[in-house]
Amino acid sequence: MSLDEQVLSYPIPSDAALEPPAEWAELRGACPVAHVKLPSGDPATLLTRYEDVKRLIADPRFTALLDAPGAARLSDNMERGLFNSDMAHVIPHAGEEHQHWRRLVGKWFTAKRMAALRPAMTRIADDLIDGMVERGAPGDLKAGLGFPLPVYVICDMLGVPAADRDRFAYWSDTLLSLTGYGKAEIEAAQAEFVRYMSGHVAAKRAEPGEDLLSELIAAGGPEEGGLSDVQLLATGMVLLVAGHETTANMIGKMVSMLLADRGRWERLLADPSLIRTAVEESLRLDANAGFGLPRYLGDEAEAAGTVLPRGTTVICSIAAANRDESAFESAAEMDLTRSPNPHLADVRPPARA
Repeated sequence: MSLDEQVLSYPIPSDAALEPPAEWAELRGACPVAHVKLPSGDPATLLTRYEDVKRLIADPRFTALLDAPGAARLSDNMERGLFNSDMAHVIPHAGEEHQHWRRLVGKWFTAKRMAALRPAMTRIADDLIDGMVERGAPGDLKAGLGFPLPVYVICDMLGVPAADRDRFAYWSDTLLSLTGYGKAEIEAAQAEFVRYMSGHVAAKRAEPGEDLLSELIAAGGPEEGGLSDVQLLATGMVLLVAGHETTANMIGKMVSMLLADRGRWERLLADPSLIRTAVEESLRLDANAGFGLPRYLGDEAEAAGTVLPRGTTVICSIAAANRDESAFESAAEMDLTRSPNPHLADVRPPARA
């Protein structure tokens, strides 16, 4: 049976942690629009070619409305997850309202402010690494550095006291899980987070700081073009869950990629100017980039010469697209100097990211 006649189980497993499934190359070459069955048992369409994925991300017909009637369920217990909760719909998913929210939040992330945050981020990382060294071998990179570092930085951005960082780490882990926690525990974690953030927003109204929440509060409420209290809560939740797990996992994966060939690690130590391109190349080469980008098709569209009917749920395998030989020379190789590197790992849809 040819690939275009098969229905593959998705996600497609790999035999090695740092290597992609062999099916990716086969699908890009022979079946760039494939039929797959999701963990829920629902059908979806999988795209694996760079140009197809890049074009879809920019196409407004493909939306993040994964709870639309007829949309495929990613998991058979999606009702447990944060992204199927009421809080997931507080911030608009598309259109001018979404763009307005992005502009409000984006104003805080200036180059000057990011540069000002660098010393504090460095101190947090140094303290965490010192703690790993003090505890001795064997070290757990994810538990000791990868997991706490991003949530601590996000807490600083939100003006959350250092004493409450570990609570945020637990909430992030719980709210993102579809299978690791029971429904009651997930709902309890979300309720705890909302209670905490409600009090935190009130405290910032009374005593503003230099953090993101204080700036959003200063912009006024909806009548003044700002955000409501519940939107402020949701913004904090979005920053926590969107920035935590991906960064935590990527720290461990990048170190593994570099150490898979000791020469890469030593070259980077000898020439720190390669850090920026090495990070970008690690993002491109990541073979375990998660589920992929799911999108719901609101109107009929086309990909690789195949008509996709309205109501199709499409999974964009960004990791497979980033290894497309038609887009990247020696795509399977890690090149610490690769530039330009137009990978899709951090590409945002223009009106929905």
